[in-house]
Amino acid sequence: MQGIPFYKYQGAGNDFIMVDQRDNQWINREDRELVEKLCHRRFGIGADGLILLQNHPGFDFEMIYFNADGREGSMCGNGGRCTVAFARQLGVIGDRCHFLAVDGPHDANINNPEWVELKMIDVTQVEEGSNFYYLNTGSPHYIAFVDNVDQIDVVQEGRAVRYNARFRAEGTNVNFTQLTANGLKVATYERGVEDETLACGTGVTAAALAYHLKRGGPKGAFEVPIQVKGGDMAIRFEATAQGFSDVWLCGPAKMVFAGEIA
Repeated sequence: MQGIPFYKYQGAGNDFIMVDQRDNQWINREDRELVEKLCHRRFGIGADGLILLQNHPGFDFEMIYFNADGREGSMCGNGGRCTVAFARQLGVIGDRCHFLAVDGPHDANINNPEWVELKMIDVTQVEEGSNFYYLNTGSPHYIAFVDNVDQIDVVQEGRAVRYNARFRAEGTNVNFTQLTANGLKVATYERGVEDETLACGTGVTAAALAYHLKRGGPKGAFEVPIQVKGGDMAIRFEATAQGFSDVWLCGPAKMVFAGEIA
Protein backbone atom coordinates (compact mmCIF):
# COMPACT_ATOMS: atom_id res chain seq x y z
CA MET A 1 0.00 0.00 0.00
CA GLN A 2 1.38 3.38 -0.98
CA GLY A 3 1.85 5.86 1.85
CA ILE A 4 0.75 9.49 1.85
CA PRO A 5 3.65 11.90 1.28
CA PHE A 6 3.58 14.87 3.65
CA TYR A 7 5.65 17.90 4.55
CA LYS A 8 5.88 19.71 7.86
CA TYR A 9 6.03 23.52 7.78
CA GLN A 10 6.08 26.18 10.48
CA GLY A 11 5.36 29.90 10.37
CA ALA A 12 6.73 31.64 13.47
CA GLY A 13 6.24 28.40 15.40
CA ASN A 14 2.68 27.81 14.14
CA ASP A 15 3.13 24.35 12.59
CA PHE A 16 1.23 22.47 9.90
CA ILE A 17 1.13 19.14 8.08
CA MET A 18 1.02 19.83 4.31
CA VAL A 19 -0.37 17.33 1.78
CA ASP A 20 -0.18 17.81 -1.99
CA GLN A 21 -3.49 16.65 -3.44
CA ARG A 22 -3.15 17.90 -7.01
CA ASP A 23 -2.87 14.38 -8.42
CA ASN A 24 -4.21 12.16 -5.62
CA GLN A 25 -7.14 12.58 -3.25
CA TRP A 26 -5.39 11.32 -0.14
CA ILE A 27 -7.59 12.98 2.48
CA ASN A 28 -11.24 14.06 2.34
CA ARG A 29 -13.20 16.60 4.35
CA GLU A 30 -14.94 13.71 6.14
CA ASP A 31 -11.66 12.25 7.46
CA ARG A 32 -11.87 14.03 10.80
CA GLU A 33 -10.49 11.16 12.89
CA LEU A 34 -7.50 10.74 10.57
CA VAL A 35 -6.68 14.45 10.60
CA GLU A 36 -7.01 14.63 14.38
CA LYS A 37 -4.73 11.60 14.78
CA LEU A 38 -2.08 13.01 12.43
CA CYS A 39 -2.06 16.33 14.30
CA HIS A 40 -1.71 14.64 17.70
CA ARG A 41 1.69 15.44 19.24
CA ARG A 42 2.07 12.02 20.89
CA PHE A 43 0.37 9.57 18.54
CA GLY A 44 0.79 11.37 15.21
CA ILE A 45 3.09 13.75 13.39
CA GLY A 46 2.09 16.66 15.61
CA ALA A 47 0.80 20.00 14.35
CA ASP A 48 -1.56 22.90 15.00
CA GLY A 49 -3.40 21.96 11.81
CA LEU A 50 -3.37 20.06 8.52
CA ILE A 51 -3.55 21.68 5.06
CA LEU A 52 -4.44 20.23 1.67
CA LEU A 53 -3.10 21.90 -1.48
CA GLN A 54 -5.45 21.20 -4.40
CA ASN A 55 -6.10 22.37 -7.94
CA HIS A 56 -8.87 24.89 -8.53
CA PRO A 57 -9.88 26.54 -11.84
CA GLY A 58 -8.86 30.18 -12.07
CA PHE A 59 -6.39 30.00 -9.18
CA ASP A 60 -2.83 28.82 -8.71
CA PHE A 61 -4.16 26.41 -6.06
CA GLU A 62 -6.77 25.96 -3.35
CA MET A 63 -5.93 25.71 0.34
CA ILE A 64 -8.15 23.55 2.57
CA TYR A 65 -7.39 23.92 6.26
CA PHE A 66 -8.24 21.64 9.18
CA ASN A 67 -7.76 22.46 12.85
CA ALA A 68 -5.92 20.02 15.10
CA ASP A 69 -9.30 18.68 16.29
CA GLY A 70 -9.92 17.37 12.76
CA ARG A 71 -12.63 19.86 11.86
CA GLU A 72 -12.33 22.05 8.77
CA GLY A 73 -11.46 25.51 10.05
CA SER A 74 -11.87 29.13 9.14
CA MET A 75 -8.98 31.03 7.56
CA CYS A 76 -5.53 30.39 9.02
CA GLY A 77 -3.09 33.18 8.17
CA ASN A 78 0.15 31.42 9.05
CA GLY A 79 -1.21 28.29 7.42
CA GLY A 80 -1.82 30.33 4.28
CA ARG A 81 1.73 31.66 4.32
CA CYS A 82 3.11 28.14 4.80
CA THR A 83 0.94 26.87 1.95
CA VAL A 84 2.41 29.54 -0.32
CA ALA A 85 5.94 28.44 0.65
CA PHE A 86 4.90 24.81 0.06
CA ALA A 87 3.46 25.66 -3.38
CA ARG A 88 6.70 27.34 -4.35
CA GLN A 89 8.74 24.37 -3.16
CA LEU A 90 6.54 22.10 -5.32
CA GLY A 91 7.10 24.35 -8.34
CA VAL A 92 3.42 25.34 -8.52
CA ILE A 93 4.22 29.07 -8.25
CA GLY A 94 7.11 31.49 -8.44
CA ASP A 95 7.42 34.57 -6.24
CA ARG A 96 3.76 35.63 -6.61
CA CYS A 97 0.49 33.76 -6.44
CA HIS A 98 -3.30 34.02 -6.35
CA PHE A 99 -5.03 31.24 -4.42
CA LEU A 100 -8.39 30.32 -2.94
CA ALA A 101 -9.07 29.74 0.76
CA VAL A 102 -12.23 29.31 2.80
CA ASP A 103 -12.69 33.08 3.18
CA GLY A 104 -12.13 33.82 -0.52
CA PRO A 105 -9.23 34.73 -2.84
CA HIS A 106 -5.81 35.74 -1.52
CA ASP A 107 -2.65 37.14 -3.07
CA ALA A 108 0.82 36.45 -1.70
CA ASN A 109 4.44 37.43 -2.31
CA ILE A 110 7.65 35.64 -1.41
CA ASN A 111 10.32 38.29 -0.97
CA ASN A 112 13.05 35.91 0.13
CA PRO A 113 13.06 32.10 0.53
CA GLU A 114 11.69 32.14 4.08
CA TRP A 115 9.60 35.34 4.30
CA VAL A 116 6.05 35.25 2.94
CA GLU A 117 3.60 38.17 2.74
CA LEU A 118 -0.09 37.25 2.52
CA LYS A 119 -2.90 39.64 1.67
CA MET A 120 -5.78 39.27 4.11
CA ILE A 121 -9.46 40.19 3.78
CA ASP A 122 -10.65 43.78 4.31
CA VAL A 123 -12.09 44.52 7.74
CA THR A 124 -15.02 46.93 7.98
CA GLN A 125 -16.58 45.98 11.32
CA VAL A 126 -14.90 46.06 14.73
CA GLU A 127 -16.74 45.75 18.04
CA GLU A 128 -15.20 47.77 20.84
CA GLY A 129 -16.10 46.75 24.38
CA SER A 130 -15.15 48.09 27.78
CA ASN A 131 -11.86 46.20 27.84
CA PHE A 132 -11.72 44.32 24.53
CA TYR A 133 -12.04 44.47 20.74
CA TYR A 134 -13.76 41.80 18.67
CA LEU A 135 -13.30 41.45 14.90
CA ASN A 136 -13.04 38.95 12.08
CA THR A 137 -9.86 38.82 10.00
CA GLY A 138 -10.80 35.55 8.30
CA SER A 139 -11.33 33.99 11.73
CA PRO A 140 -13.02 35.60 14.76
CA HIS A 141 -10.71 37.19 17.31
CA TYR A 142 -11.12 38.63 20.77
CA ILE A 143 -8.37 41.14 21.61
CA ALA A 144 -7.58 41.98 25.23
CA PHE A 145 -4.83 44.50 25.99
CA VAL A 146 -2.70 43.59 29.00
CA ASP A 147 0.30 45.08 30.79
CA ASN A 148 2.49 41.97 30.56
CA VAL A 149 1.74 39.03 28.25
CA ASP A 150 4.30 36.84 30.04
CA GLN A 151 2.29 37.02 33.27
CA ILE A 152 -0.92 35.78 31.61
CA ASP A 153 -2.03 32.14 31.87
CA VAL A 154 -2.98 32.07 28.19
CA VAL A 155 -4.69 28.67 28.29
CA GLN A 156 -6.75 29.27 31.43
CA GLU A 157 -7.75 32.86 30.68
CA GLY A 158 -8.19 32.21 26.95
CA ARG A 159 -10.39 29.21 27.61
CA ALA A 160 -12.56 31.27 29.97
CA VAL A 161 -13.38 33.68 27.12
CA ARG A 162 -13.64 31.05 24.38
CA TYR A 163 -16.17 29.00 26.41
CA ASN A 164 -18.17 31.83 27.96
CA ALA A 165 -21.88 32.16 27.25
CA ARG A 166 -21.39 34.38 24.21
CA PHE A 167 -18.72 32.40 22.37
CA ARG A 168 -19.25 28.81 23.52
CA ALA A 169 -21.23 27.62 20.46
CA GLU A 170 -19.13 29.08 17.62
CA GLY A 171 -15.94 29.71 19.54
CA THR A 172 -13.45 32.54 19.24
CA ASN A 173 -9.69 32.91 19.29
CA VAL A 174 -8.38 34.99 22.20
CA ASN A 175 -5.36 37.28 21.90
CA PHE A 176 -3.57 38.87 24.85
CA THR A 177 -1.80 41.94 23.50
CA GLN A 178 0.92 44.05 25.07
CA LEU A 179 2.21 47.38 23.78
CA THR A 180 6.01 47.43 23.35
CA ALA A 181 8.50 50.17 22.48
CA ASN A 182 8.06 49.65 18.73
CA GLY A 183 4.94 47.55 18.26
CA LEU A 184 3.10 44.69 19.95
CA LYS A 185 3.70 41.43 21.76
CA VAL A 186 0.89 38.90 21.32
CA ALA A 187 -0.02 35.51 22.81
CA THR A 188 -2.97 33.57 21.40
CA TYR A 189 -5.36 30.87 22.56
CA GLU A 190 -6.73 29.17 19.41
CA ARG A 191 -10.10 27.51 19.10
CA GLY A 192 -9.89 24.18 17.30
CA VAL A 193 -6.43 23.64 18.74
CA GLU A 194 -7.90 24.46 22.17
CA ASP A 195 -4.51 25.51 23.43
CA GLU A 196 -1.97 28.28 23.13
CA THR A 197 -0.07 28.38 19.84
CA LEU A 198 3.32 30.02 19.31
CA ALA A 199 1.79 32.32 16.69
CA CYS A 200 -1.55 33.01 15.02
CA GLY A 201 -1.61 34.91 11.73
CA THR A 202 -5.22 36.08 11.76
CA GLY A 203 -4.75 36.82 15.47
CA VAL A 204 -1.77 39.16 15.12
CA THR A 205 -3.57 40.82 12.21
CA ALA A 206 -6.58 41.46 14.45
CA ALA A 207 -4.33 42.69 17.26
CA ALA A 208 -2.60 45.21 14.97
CA LEU A 209 -5.92 46.60 13.72
CA ALA A 210 -7.33 46.81 17.26
CA TYR A 211 -4.16 48.57 18.41
CA HIS A 212 -4.59 51.12 15.64
CA LEU A 213 -8.11 51.89 16.85
CA LYS A 214 -6.93 52.01 20.45
CA ARG A 215 -4.40 54.72 19.62
CA GLY A 216 -6.96 56.91 17.87
CA GLY A 217 -7.27 55.35 14.42
CA PRO A 218 -5.71 57.95 12.07
CA LYS A 219 -6.18 57.37 8.33
CA GLY A 220 -3.26 56.26 6.16
CA ALA A 221 -0.79 53.44 5.60
CA PHE A 222 0.83 51.80 8.62
CA GLU A 223 3.09 48.91 9.59
CA VAL A 224 3.08 47.30 13.04
CA PRO A 225 5.94 45.01 14.15
CA ILE A 226 4.65 42.01 16.10
CA GLN A 227 6.55 39.77 18.53
CA VAL A 228 5.10 36.31 19.17
CA LYS A 229 6.57 33.38 21.07
CA GLY A 230 7.59 31.79 17.77
CA GLY A 231 9.40 34.79 16.27
CA ASP A 232 8.93 38.20 14.68
CA MET A 233 6.15 39.20 12.28
CA ALA A 234 4.66 42.40 10.85
CA ILE A 235 1.27 43.69 9.70
CA ARG A 236 0.83 46.32 6.97
CA PHE A 237 -2.53 47.96 6.31
CA GLU A 238 -4.38 50.99 5.03
CA ALA A 239 -6.78 52.63 7.49
CA THR A 240 -9.71 54.31 5.74
CA ALA A 241 -13.07 55.83 6.66
CA GLN A 242 -14.65 52.44 5.85
CA GLY A 243 -12.24 50.37 7.97
CA PHE A 244 -9.07 48.54 6.94
CA SER A 245 -7.95 47.51 3.46
CA ASP A 246 -4.76 46.32 1.77
CA VAL A 247 -3.99 44.26 4.88
CA TRP A 248 -0.83 42.14 4.66
CA LEU A 249 0.36 39.48 7.10
CA CYS A 250 4.15 39.16 6.88
CA GLY A 251 6.45 36.63 8.50
CA PRO A 252 8.68 33.57 8.22
CA ALA A 253 7.56 30.26 6.69
CA LYS A 254 9.96 27.31 6.71
CA MET A 255 9.92 23.62 5.87
CA VAL A 256 10.83 21.47 8.87
CA PHE A 257 10.85 17.93 7.43
CA ALA A 258 9.15 15.56 5.00
CA GLY A 259 7.93 12.01 5.39
CA GLU A 260 5.33 9.43 4.50
CA ILE A 261 2.17 8.47 6.38
CA ALA A 262 1.80 4.67 6.47
